Parts: sequence; C-alpha cells; structure tokens
Amino acid sequence: MASGSDRNPIIIGGLPSQVPDFDPEETQEWLDSLDAAVDERGRERARYLMLRLIERAREKRVAVPEMRSTDYVNTIATKDEPFFPGNEEIERKILNATRWNAAVMVSRAQRPGIGVGGHIATFASSASLYDVGFNHFFRGKDEGDGGDQVFFQGHASPGIYARAYLLDRLSEENLDAFRQEKSKAPYGLSSYPHPRLMPDFWEFPTVSMGLGPIGAIYQARMNRYMHARGIADTSKSHVWAFLGDGEMDEPESLGQLTIAAREGLDNLTFVVNCNLQRLDGPVRGNGKVIQELESVFRGAGWNVIKLVWDRSWDPLLAQDRDGVLVNRMNTTPDGQYQTYATESGAYIREHFFGDDHRLRAMVENMTDDQILHLGRGGHDHKKIFAAFSAAKAHKGQPTVILAKTIKGWTLGPNFEGRNATHQMKKLTVDDLKGFRDRLHLPISDKELESGAPPYFHPGRDSEEIQYMHDRRSSLGGYVPTRVVRAKPLALPDDKAYATVKKGSGHQSIATTMAFVRLLKDLMRDKELGKRFVLIAPDEYRTFGMDSFFPSAKIYNPLGQQYESVDRDLLLAYKESPTGQMLHDGISEAGCTASLIAAGSAYATHGEPLIPVYVFYSMFGFQRTGDQFWQMSDQLARGFVLGATAGRTTLTGEGLQHADGHSQLLASTNPGCVAYDPAYGFEIAHIVQDGLRRMYGPEAEDVFYYLTVYNEPIQHPAEPENVDVEGILKGIHRYSEGTSGSIPAQIIASGVAVPWAIEAQKILAEEWNVKADVWSATSWNELRREAVDVERHNLLHPEEEQRVPYVTQKLSGAQGPFVAVSDWMRAVPDQIARWVPGTYQSLGADGFGFADTRGAARRFFHIDAQSIVVGVLTELAKEGKVDRSALKQAIDRYQLLDVSAADPGAAGGDA
Repeated sequence: MASGSDRNPIIIGGLPSQVPDFDPEETQEWLDSLDAAVDERGRERARYLMLRLIERAREKRVAVPEMRSTDYVNTIATKDEPFFPGNEEIERKILNATRWNAAVMVSRAQRPGIGVGGHIATFASSASLYDVGFNHFFRGKDEGDGGDQVFFQGHASPGIYARAYLLDRLSEENLDAFRQEKSKAPYGLSSYPHPRLMPDFWEFPTVSMGLGPIGAIYQARMNRYMHARGIADTSKSHVWAFLGDGEMDEPESLGQLTIAAREGLDNLTFVVNCNLQRLDGPVRGNGKVIQELESVFRGAGWNVIKLVWDRSWDPLLAQDRDGVLVNRMNTTPDGQYQTYATESGAYIREHFFGDDHRLRAMVENMTDDQILHLGRGGHDHKKIFAAFSAAKAHKGQPTVILAKTIKGWTLGPNFEGRNATHQMKKLTVDDLKGFRDRLHLPISDKELESGAPPYFHPGRDSEEIQYMHDRRSSLGGYVPTRVVRAKPLALPDDKAYATVKKGSGHQSIATTMAFVRLLKDLMRDKELGKRFVLIAPDEYRTFGMDSFFPSAKIYNPLGQQYESVDRDLLLAYKESPTGQMLHDGISEAGCTASLIAAGSAYATHGEPLIPVYVFYSMFGFQRTGDQFWQMSDQLARGFVLGATAGRTTLTGEGLQHADGHSQLLASTNPGCVAYDPAYGFEIAHIVQDGLRRMYGPEAEDVFYYLTVYNEPIQHPAEPENVDVEGILKGIHRYSEGTSGSIPAQIIASGVAVPWAIEAQKILAEEWNVKADVWSATSWNELRREAVDVERHNLLHPEEEQRVPYVTQKLSGAQGPFVAVSDWMRAVPDQIARWVPGTYQSLGADGFGFADTRGAARRFFHIDAQSIVVGVLTELAKEGKVDRSALKQAIDRYQLLDVSAADPGAAGGDA
C-alpha cells in the first residue's frame, strides 16, 4: 500500500504563477523547442509530444497538473495490454449461453397469466464485463475470508441468475419462478439483488439506483477500518461496483467520491457501463458522458481507465498519423453514436468516415459489414481484462473503469441501441431466431416456434461448464454468495447497565446523555467494547460524545499529521489510524452507508460489529430513508439514535430541525424496531434486549431506532418491580394515581412522560381525578404486534382468538385514555384501534418553529396543562365532570395565550 504522503497529497498540481524563474535561458530553450515542433510537425504532433512528456513526468514522480479529460480512446495502449490468460473461445461460448438464458428467462416471465416484467437490455450490454470478472477476478469466500465484495447493477440480475443456472446453483424451476417469490416458492427469484429475499445468494442490495456506488465506497472503507483495528484481515478483499452511466446522475453516486480518494481506497473499483442510455433515452445526447465522468472522477482524485473501443479499431488508430480519427471520435456526440449502433455499415461509412478523405481512405478496403462490426470496448474480453488488471494493480487511488457498450447488445435490431429497449421484455419468434443465430446455439426453429423458448445448457460434463467450475474454484468459490460465519457474542451481564438504572439523582440530564453514559460502560467490556463502531455526521460534540475522543479516537488512515488547536483540552480532537469513531463529515448519506457496512460485517467478513449511528432525528429517516430500507434489505444490524428528537424539544433551531414524525416513518420499515424511551432505565433494558436480539445465540436481522432528546430532566431510579416485559413490548405503567376519585389514564412517550407526571399531579390536586401514567416506550411495536394478532385471527377463525398485548395491558384500567407525545398525533394514534376504552390523542401536528419549549408546547397544546384539559374533556363526555369545568381550566391555565406558558429549560443543543 502506498505511503500516506503518496496517497493524500495536499497539493495535487498547478501552474507556478508566483514561483521565480531561476534559469530563464533554459526555460526559453524549452519554449523554443515547443515552437519548433508546432512549426515543423504541426499542432497534433506537438500535442502528442506534450502528452508524452506529462506521462513521463508522472512516471518520474514530478508533480504536474491533472488533465481534466483525455482523448476519446482507450487509456491502455494496445502495446501495454497484458497477456490474456483465458480461453477466449470457451469463454465466448459460456457467455453466449448466459446471454440466451438471461433473455429467455425474462421473456418466459411474460407468458400469459404471469407478465411480471423484467429487464433484458442492461445485462446484454454489460455481460462481457461480468464474464471477465467471474472468470478472472472476483474472489469467493471458500478461503475463509470475506472474498471480494461485488455490487451488481440491479437491472443486470437476470444475467447473474443465468450464469448461476449453468453452474447448477439454480434450476430451471428457479428461472421460471423469476419475480414470483411467493406463488412459486421455494423456487422464486427476486427481481433485483435482495439479500433479505435470497439470503444465501445476494450480498448487497443495489436498487434503488445510486445506493450501490455509495455503498461500495463505504464498504471499501469499512474493509480498511476493520483491518486497521485488527478485527479482520481484509487485505485480499477488493470491492467491485457495477454501475450504469445514467445511474451516475443520482447524487449518491458521485456525492462521496472524494472520501475514497482522500483515504486512498485502492481496494475499490467502479465499473461504469456506459451504454449511453438511460431508461428512456440518451444519457447525454448532445454531450459525451464518458468524457464528463472522466472529468468528475479525475477532479475527485480517482484513477480513470477509459475502455472505449474494441480491438477492431486498433489498426485504424495505428494509421491515424494526423489525429483525424481521434478528432472525429472526440467531436461525435453520444446521441450520434447511439444512432450508429442502430444503422448499417454503409450509413456509418457515409456519416462517420465520409466527409474527410483521410478517414475515407482508412476504411476503403473494408466492407460495410466490417465497418458495422467496429465495436465498443466493453464487449471485448481482452480489452476488459487489461482494464481490470490495471485497476487491481493501481496503488494509492480508487479506480473507475468507463466502459463503452451498446444497450441490448446481441439481442437484434429491434433491441440494440433503441430508446425503448429498457422497457422491452419479450422476444418475438423472429427475434429469438436471430438471437440464436448470432450466438451460434444449437436450438432448432421448431423449439422456438412451439411454446415458450427453451433454456440452453451445454451439459454438465461439457468443456464450457468444467471451465466455469475450474475458474471459480481457482478464485475461491462461487459469486455471489452470502455466508454467515459469525458466532454469537458474549454479552455483558446486568452489571454493565447498573449505573444508568440508578437514575441521575439530583442531576438533570437528557436521554441522549443517559444513552452515552450507558455506551461508555458497554465499551469498557473486554470482548464487546472493541466491536462498537461510533458514527456521527460532524456532531459528536452536540451529542455529548466528545468524551470519547481521547480514548476511542477518530479513525483516519493517515493519523493526525497536524497539531490540534484544542490539544491542551481534556477532550481534545484526536485522530488515529486505529480510531474507533467514524467522523464522516456533514453527510448523513455517508454515515448511513458506514452504518450498513458495519452492521453487515457479521456476514461480509464473519466478524460482528455493533454500529451506533447518532444524528439529528430530523435528518435520518426523512433524508436517508431509502438507505434504511437498504439496511433492512442487507440484513444489517445495529443501533440508530435519532437525537435531538421531538417537534418542540429543539425549538431554537426552527422548522427544519423540528422532528415530529420520524417515529412514523420508522414504523413503515419492517426491519426497524423503534423505541421512544423516557428514562435511562428504559434505555438500559432496550439496549440490553437489542444486543441479545441482534448479537445473541438466535440473532435476528433487525436494527434498533431509539429517539432520544436534548432536554435535561431528572431520571428516576429503576422502580423495584419494574415491568421489563412491558418496556420491551411497548408499554408499562410507570406511575399509579394515588389520590382523587375519578379514574383516568394518561399514556405518554419520551420527553412527554414528565409532562404527564405533572398533569397527574394537577388533576389530583385541583380536579379530584386519579390518573395513572403509562410510558409507551414503543407505539410502533405495540401496533406491529396487534396487527400480527389480527392477521392470525383472520386466518385461524377456528382457534381461540388472540388478544393484542396493548389491549391486555390496558384491560383493567378505568376511565378514558389520553395519549400525548412530542410527535404528531398519527404516532400515538397507531394503537387507537386496540385501546379498550375512549381514546384521545394530543400531538404536535404541523410545522415546527423557533421559540421556547414552553411556548411551543402550549401552541401545540401538549404541555401538562393541556393534558389536564384533554383528560377533563374526555371525562366530561362521559358525564364524570361538568362541562363548565373545561372553560374554567382553559381560563385558569391560559391555554389560549402562548406567551403565558412557562418557557422551561433553554432549547439548545444536547
């Protein structure tokens, strides 16, 4: 691996505008030489000489400015291509069989009565790229390590299934069950790479588009992180990400390129399939997407390899003494190249070569058919092998390979390069015949004319299949394969949770700080402590986690090469190559990608990590919700902390920071176990159970979301007869009413529980109401369990009907139920259906705003006095209090005057 100074230069290169010239005569000699080259040999020759000088300067490690883009030709010269070690003829036969089966699988999925869709054209364009990778590069897991991590382009999944079929990893029944996961169980195949749906096959979910690139970057980084910390030897692992050129428009695709360059992730290769088409048309019709991407990646500090033309262009380029052919390649826009892919050789001769006598002379001895088959580099095995080899050999930078292809390649004139090809899913009989002929497959017309087209398999003992097995054996096993080798962790006993369960005494702390205190104790555990991965988007101090800086340190592969401005402070900022904390900058998307990579390390590398990702709750599920679905799909585990939660708790920050709905968004994710705890002892039990469920002997594929607040409160000690089951299932009675004669129930969560306790006191002292206070640690889990009960009852009417847990828990409680939280009413309303009595909720519906906490809560009518009025209102409906009491209470507490509310503690950061 290159040294830190080589991998991360602060100055990449620039013109010496303010550097004095100590030898102007020598300088003038060089300038005169350039002038002479231009005058005597022309500009093209002078340009060539300049480029060669720049190339030699880099070889001699002389810093020169980076070029934004290079000519529209292959980066690797023909003379520099390595020997191709494979049998190209056999590999072509394998690829032809794979192409056929992929297309036939999708076409058969459109049979009458099914019509489940699928995509043919993407894999058709990228098939050769994958084939070279499978045969020569992708490492499997049979050697006991994580092998390579390959992020397959989602729309190419039919080709991956087709190859697995040839290797007897999948059967015809599987291929015929494509996109029919339930109706054809257990043979069903998922539409795209979905580890949750196919947990022994796929490793990484790469649809929605854009998530694959950012996931690959942070997977490569996580590999380095685990190696640096001595958790797993990932030195042999290489991360490959196969992407589409249209996909690169997604902000997640390009948004984190610089971190890969900054940290010198030469264990990462992007392969961008540049077929020049999006889903419905050209990517850059009037431009050149390969040139554009080259400029972006070079500017971000990546090594760029362009793979534009196949070997058939080599003789023509060798004749291009004037640079006229390269100039034509440079100036032809992508939209025109797309047209050339659909036209005849005669058309290409006339429009590409025809208006310059030098170009015409190059192809005068070529037939129109030969011109038609001047191909693109992404379909040439030898050129691809050269590019992949160069990427693996390159040190100090991540590499991107920009491979030019044709969408729908080999599928015939109705598919190749057509704007509609992405949506075309069925091959006609004529299409199939032409496709078969082009692939030279021994399938008769009769087989194609009678019913569904057949799959093709050359035979288990055939030369092709034996070649495939041999190649995979030499590379360490089959890919893709997901293997879980991790053993359960030895979890700490109750002592680790004792401090938090004691409460905060006379000190007021936020639930964020209660969690941080617990985390400190857990990280002291000899076995478990090293496995925590702390992640935050540039807000560790906000969350009170700067206390971890001196001990855990911030991960930086280069260490700390500067003198910290706060070095004299006890909690000074400290970076280290073996640091435990990931400080990913102001990027929630980057942090979530780190979370996913760490949370799935138990499967990727057989070593469990426990990520703890802490962020402003407003910027979690709202901003990166797609990635949390990706996390569930990848079966990742860990703790997600929505800090500074609540609509009214971080009020000084205003609307965009006022989260009153993330719990509702979390409820939509089936893999997310969400809690809204009020006190430290609840947090302790939730975290302890989370560790058991995610890392114990019967580990579950879930992740935990806890919303914690920045409002300081006094945390009580754990009650003697604490209802642990209730805490974990979502509700427990925290405070029983002790005075008053009119029964009522208040259900609260999170920061609202202290308001409910205050309302309980007011109701007893001023209104003769005896109210119990329940802490709803998880509205979401209560609803989820109740829905499961109803589903069971629906399908098992002959059995004794089950009762939801929340109904059982509240069945003996008397009086109306009033629910309150710092969330919008839709959050507590999730359980309304199963509450055994009159139910009303109070919530912070609407936009947040900047003000005091007290004013905001009075505005939304969720403070203690508003809870009192809410309870009285429900009692009045039942005739248990006189309705006149309502107006009295509203006037007494000045509920219509926001400024009359006690402003409460300041609403700043944690």
